[in-house]
Amino acid sequence: MTVPNRLLPWHQQSWDHLCGYIVQKRIPQALLITGNKGLGKQQLANQFAVALFCATPQTNGMACGLCSSCLLVNAETHPDFIQVRPEEPGKGINIGQIRSLVTRLTLKPQFDTYRVVIINPADNMNNAAANAFLKCLEEPTERTVIILISEKPAKLPATIISRCQKLALASPDKETVIDWLAKTLQCDAATNKTLYCNVSLAQGAPLLALDYANDGTLKLHNECFNAWLAIAKQLKSPVIIAEDWHKLPASPLIFWITSWIIDLIKCFYQTKVENLYNPDLNQQLQELSQRLELKGLYRLYDLLLASRQRLDTQINKQLLFEEILIQWHELNRSK
Repeated sequence: MTVPNRLLPWHQQSWDHLCGYIVQKRIPQALLITGNKGLGKQQLANQFAVALFCATPQTNGMACGLCSSCLLVNAETHPDFIQVRPEEPGKGINIGQIRSLVTRLTLKPQFDTYRVVIINPADNMNNAAANAFLKCLEEPTERTVIILISEKPAKLPATIISRCQKLALASPDKETVIDWLAKTLQCDAATNKTLYCNVSLAQGAPLLALDYANDGTLKLHNECFNAWLAIAKQLKSPVIIAEDWHKLPASPLIFWITSWIIDLIKCFYQTKVENLYNPDLNQQLQELSQRLELKGLYRLYDLLLASRQRLDTQINKQLLFEEILIQWHELNRSK
């Protein structure tokens, strides 16, 4: 793991805040970093951790990258740098992992600086793990900093949140995201229309927009929209589309459908194109909105909100999409 020695542009204010802890020698025992997906919370936490280890930090507070501690971090062998994450994608952080952490924290740090524990995503701890973890916060150990990272801090117990200093990362303005993304991809923002589409699709989250630009997510999004549009025109069966869609990542797909419904509702109220979630789909959305019932769209929106909550359960995802798409099909057939 190589920790970048340059800040992401939208991290500057948060970094100044973190450096203030170091300058004032008031390092928090527990820090909760929150913010939407794609803002670089893990990168910022890593940079703060390495700055605490570094023997010769730079004038801007960043680690030098050359001292023995920095080299150990880059080689992923620093004994005082502990990362706790789900053992498998999609799984939670279990009580066994937290018990192992508690045992490890009973020992003193091996170096004379700090020991740093990063738990990401912290809201993935199950109840038993969260209760066991509370012991780490109630009985803090010597020179130990615990950093929790979460996109959904509301899922964390209040007993954990109340014992942490908070740092919330805000989404940067669209111009900052476009400029950074164009430089990173080495393209001209003025002529690259897909750049703007990826930023809109990622809801202004720069790193998520970069992932979308590299992995073809925009193409998949447009294919799903075309299938959704075909259902509206009675050209495709909602059951057949649901069978295809249950193989796709459910969370982003539910979000996409929700954004289309929100945009349709906005079209009823003649919202400006730039205020849509999907400005590139404005023409198709405007045409749809002219023949749909507003109350029906709100009912479908309520179903989508409920479906998002059900994604964390063992629900059959094909049946979930069938319910959504059949209601969408019926809404269009009524006109």
